[in-house]
Amino acid sequence: MRTIVIGGGIAGPAIALALQQIGHDVTVYEAYDVPPEDVGAHFSLAVNGLRALEKLGCLRDVQAAGYPIERMRFYTAGGHLLGDVPRLRREADSMRSISLQRGRLVAILRRAALDAGARIVTGERLVGGTESADSVVAEFASGRRDTAELLVGADGVWSTVRGLIDSSAPRAEYAGLYGVAGIATMTGLEPGVWNLAYARNGAFVYTSIDEKTQWWTAQIGDPVKPDLRGVDDAQWLRRVTELFPEAVPRAVVGAATSIVASGYLNVCDPVRTWHSGRMVLVGDAAHPVGVGHGASMCVEDALELAAALSSAPTVPAALKAYDATRRPRIDKLLKHGHNARESKRPGAVKRQVNAAKMRVLLPFFERAQGYLYDYEPPSLSAVGGSRSATR
Repeated sequence: MRTIVIGGGIAGPAIALALQQIGHDVTVYEAYDVPPEDVGAHFSLAVNGLRALEKLGCLRDVQAAGYPIERMRFYTAGGHLLGDVPRLRREADSMRSISLQRGRLVAILRRAALDAGARIVTGERLVGGTESADSVVAEFASGRRDTAELLVGADGVWSTVRGLIDSSAPRAEYAGLYGVAGIATMTGLEPGVWNLAYARNGAFVYTSIDEKTQWWTAQIGDPVKPDLRGVDDAQWLRRVTELFPEAVPRAVVGAATSIVASGYLNVCDPVRTWHSGRMVLVGDAAHPVGVGHGASMCVEDALELAAALSSAPTVPAALKAYDATRRPRIDKLLKHGHNARESKRPGAVKRQVNAAKMRVLLPFFERAQGYLYDYEPPSLSAVGGSRSATR
């Protein structure tokens, strides 16, 4: 089956790889050029995302490109420990979550998709699309057109495909939080631990990836969307130091060697329609979940869509099955994401409420979050019994 994928970030190459494995002929279109591997903010992959990557054949490369993180710890603004729990896994799970830079995961998935036979075309921005009973035509800003039997929108929170499927679909908007990420060099912090401090002006996260290197992120609450253009490293460090005067954030930022990324945290109201007859959304285009699970959900989506296309008799039937399978899990995670964002907003009262909540909830953390990590990804080679939906 000929398939067009829009978006070459994490979700796009993941779905291309999954669909190539079930016999599709896939072309990925990405609006921007290929980014360097060692740029972009760092993030974490939970064990459910890693097991999905294992099904795609990418687990070892991802583990080699990142760092295993054993624990996560939550602190008050004053540095008092609120709780210590496993990082994105159940306590008994032998697999460990991995932290890595976004560019490295994108590069691994793109290489794997290309090796599987997919094509990746950069510099092509989707502007329109039309469907018929048996095909879909993609239209690009360059004037290029391409025709396929299926179009997958993996084009992120600002998805164009979302609006093609449903003109009344919600659009992303600023969430009242923005972030800056950097790297610091200091000793004395335990490696393999992700730490979050509920500070006066937002949340400060730092991860000790080895004996002397910390990846850190300041998540700053501001109801008015600030202009982040043209802010250099020195200005960022001054701003973060002023906004996070607490001892640990100040020490980490004081040891910073570089700023690696900055940007806005965006939200989108729940997307009611994920698919039409021959177009479908995956990843943040369908459900911007945030809270450290976005990349894992992208890879899960890729496997589940490929599984549905392997077993359903037609493309429309497969898209309905994919929606029915994924939506209950995503709806539960979206509620979790909203609560996590609210906990990072600034204010003295908010800090005290967060601390009280965490003291009560952390002893039950695994019970509340375990459903995320229990995911069993489908084996594409064993799904269905046919190579793909054919009509």
